[in-house]
Amino acid sequence: MIALLALTIPVQRFLTRDEPHMRVKLAELPNEIREKGYWWHIGLYLAMFLYKALIDHHNEPMKAKVGGYTHWIYEIEGDWVYSIQDFFLNDILTDLMSAHYLFMYLFMIWFSPMYYILTKDEIMADKAALNYFVIYLLSVPLYLFFNVEVTSSYLPNVDALLYHDSFTIDFFILNDPMDNSVPSLHIGLPISLLILNRLHCRSLGIRISEWRHREFDLFVLINVIIYVFSIQYLGIHWIVDIVPGLVIALVCATFCNYVQPIVRARPENGWKSLIPNNRQRVFAVFCTILFSSFLLVGGIDGAGTDDEIPNYRFGEGDVNLDTVEVHSLSHPVLVDVSNVGEVPVEIMLIKLDFVITHSSRGHIDWSSILIDPNIANKEIFTIEGGNQVELIVETTSLSDMYVILMRIYDTDSSSEGLGELRITPHYVDDELIWSGILLSWPCFIITGVTIEVVIFRSKKVIGEKST
Repeated sequence: MIALLALTIPVQRFLTRDEPHMRVKLAELPNEIREKGYWWHIGLYLAMFLYKALIDHHNEPMKAKVGGYTHWIYEIEGDWVYSIQDFFLNDILTDLMSAHYLFMYLFMIWFSPMYYILTKDEIMADKAALNYFVIYLLSVPLYLFFNVEVTSSYLPNVDALLYHDSFTIDFFILNDPMDNSVPSLHIGLPISLLILNRLHCRSLGIRISEWRHREFDLFVLINVIIYVFSIQYLGIHWIVDIVPGLVIALVCATFCNYVQPIVRARPENGWKSLIPNNRQRVFAVFCTILFSSFLLVGGIDGAGTDDEIPNYRFGEGDVNLDTVEVHSLSHPVLVDVSNVGEVPVEIMLIKLDFVITHSSRGHIDWSSILIDPNIANKEIFTIEGGNQVELIVETTSLSDMYVILMRIYDTDSSSEGLGELRITPHYVDDELIWSGILLSWPCFIITGVTIEVVIFRSKKVIGEKST
């Protein structure tokens, strides 16, 4: 947060060095917020913080009902990510990409509306704030019902360069579900902003190169290019993840571009002006019923819950990690761990705090954890192929966080050995599946309204051209 705040003004001043007269002075900022009505922007970010916490609370308990689809992505893509990481791997690049991934996405979320606010462009400030809020709403059904593990959890020998490091492991495990690969919002959010910029320029009748914010647009574009590489290199996203990121970016930009004038005119037109018109409501209801039915029929206890399909795969020398969250102090979490492969595997149930100091540059040092005299409470199990164990995870504090470490048992065996585990947690609140469907409704409503806007706006444009 200190870095976000400290860099906001210098970066904004650099990008606007050719138009200092369009800058808002810091002393004038409170008055600018009042005059331009930027309070709802702050409200959107607060709502987004609370909404994301609610979605993350649903993520783990729903796994037993929806399973995962990482194997589908792997069948499409194969081991391309391993090839990328293996070819470029070096410590300096890892440090640079980790710093960029960790900081720049958060900076862009914060900086985008702030940049436009500080350059006296309330229209684009509105669109940038809406962009962050709407694109996350659009991603919720995929995050909850289409779980896809990060590449480092599924591809043998791909290192979790960002996640498995003492500097970052605690932050990411506590804040970033490792099975929300689809869609990639590191691609979707900035791409949506780039589309919004171009839609805005089209409405102004100018080219993007003539726009006064062209340098900021270039700043966003450069970061997108870096993300395309870094999300593969760091062992996080699949290449396929980019495609749904682009799709929801297009939907998000179209919706935000349409709804921004309506939101901006709300003080004059009243709250009823925010309600979709009759035709849009029909499209919204249709999409909600259609997509909710799809989730009920295909998502719950569907193809993703096949007990014979692994959701974790690892090679010789790999140590993977799965998280067990705290959802109740009175009810334990039951975790089924099945060895669906042929190679014996070893798992360890341990508190996250004990793992942090034994993690570095994408590797967790299993051996050093074993001999650490300060670690007394760790459970270790060996699971032969075709067998399973049930772990009982009880916590006495909401601050407790347990993880399951896994590796191939016989480290002297052939390097071609492949560990394959199916890990399924059972939480006391696994019926959150139903509220998960309700939380997906905003996505379906937005999609319905956007379809209506595209269809009938296109007809209007064609009609105007023909006359």
